[in-house]
Amino acid sequence: MNADKIVLAYSGGLDTSVICRWLQDTYQAEVVTFTADIGQGEEVEPARAKAEAMGVREIHIENLTETFVRDYVFPMFRANTLYEGEYLLGTSIARPLIARRLVEIAAATGADAIAHGATGKGNDQVRFELGAYALNPDIKVIAPWREWDLNSREALLAYCRERQIPVDYERKGESPYSMDANLLHISYEGGGLEDPWREPGEDIWRWTVAPETAPDEPGIVEIEFAGGDAAAVDGEPLSPAALLARLNALGGAHGVGRQDLVENRYVGMKSRGCYETPGGTILLKAHRAMESLTLDRDVAHLKDELMPRYAKLIYNGYWWSPERRALQALIDETQRPVNGVVRLKLFKGAVTVLGRRSPDSLYDADVATFEDDRGAYRQEDAAGFIRLNALRLRTGAKQGREF
Repeated sequence: MNADKIVLAYSGGLDTSVICRWLQDTYQAEVVTFTADIGQGEEVEPARAKAEAMGVREIHIENLTETFVRDYVFPMFRANTLYEGEYLLGTSIARPLIARRLVEIAAATGADAIAHGATGKGNDQVRFELGAYALNPDIKVIAPWREWDLNSREALLAYCRERQIPVDYERKGESPYSMDANLLHISYEGGGLEDPWREPGEDIWRWTVAPETAPDEPGIVEIEFAGGDAAAVDGEPLSPAALLARLNALGGAHGVGRQDLVENRYVGMKSRGCYETPGGTILLKAHRAMESLTLDRDVAHLKDELMPRYAKLIYNGYWWSPERRALQALIDETQRPVNGVVRLKLFKGAVTVLGRRSPDSLYDADVATFEDDRGAYRQEDAAGFIRLNALRLRTGAKQGREF
């Protein structure tokens, strides 16, 4: 593959610093760097100096936290999305945004290729590249980890020394795990976690206190929804990113949001990872509670049937696919009545719904009451309803069918 100008997803860390120089040397190409702040909690500006030291002339550093939460996290949460019943997709949902900006910057700078630092064994390579091709079918994609032979940290460090690449050679308290962070979550993989029987040490967690040592007094929080999206916390209107950050802090203080999962990667292997998603855990509980009050029964059930398919699309990297967009349109249509307030209790790792109210509530106390229903519901009608629904069962039983 030939490439004259390449846009690199650049963090300023060891891997992408090596990739930057490797692209310059291998392709004799000009490299443009793109660094996204999506709430990972680390300074991104130092990446500028590192890129400049390697002769990069076009450096893009962008704060995308509001875009990330508003246009990616919130639409995903409208579907109550969980992959394989547990994973809140914190890494997966960030990739389509990064892919989009890589393609857009390539177009703006006249680059003919993009590059990323995902390995050839993971899901991220698929997510970046499917997104890029969906947005620009003619874009060239370079994945150095699938091409070079620098397959260890020692080899990467040796490469840095040989070519005077500005990186920190000492770990200096660096986590022994492979980590990915954004405003929705932190993930931890590798190291001792590769043994699925081994319990993660307490030192792994960065956002949450241990549930056992969380406060003995519960935290009470109210979340207001408008059109299916969280809009305020405890009566205070907040932007999407500020709201998620507030829920992260509240959940983390009460030990909410830790997960230890073995998941099925799209590339075919099982992978064990640990996740912290405190704000997302609260948000999911609250959103389902709001929907329980405001959605028609069969609409809610249809959403639940579609959710695993929708979750798999995001996990596997098909955010920009026509089928995901079609599902999103249906999901968004269901959210118009999802308005109101949910009150929750946060206590030692658990999130419990205490109450919910909505101007669009479908809950009718006159119908639901066990007291005198004043004609709102004729209990004798239930007998015919049951007989009709039992007809096929009775017919089968008369034929001697065994169940």
